[in-house]
Amino acid sequence: MRDEMRAGDKVLFYASSSDPSGVSGIAEVVREAHPEKEEPWVMVDIGFVEKFPEVVPLDTLKTTRGLENMVVTRKGSRLSIQPVTKPEFDIVTKLGRK
Repeated sequence: MRDEMRAGDKVLFYASSSDPSGVSGIAEVVREAHPEKEEPWVMVDIGFVEKFPEVVPLDTLKTTRGLENMVVTRKGSRLSIQPVTKPEFDIVTKLGRK
């Protein structure tokens, strides 16, 4: 998925180590996939766009209509980069800006 990310793409910033875990804002891809200093890792660079007034907790994501299939709400989903559909992005953004 990281190879499909393009500069300018918006991303949801999910903080798994916060209390509660959840989406805390929006970031943007500022540099596409490139090798990290230590091979074989590859990374994308992101930049700050917006911080939500409150974290949108994982529990809220799990119970919000339209997010039933969102990857982060699935049990055992532990990837650091996960796909989000446009409708999911829009729903989470609306929740975050309340």
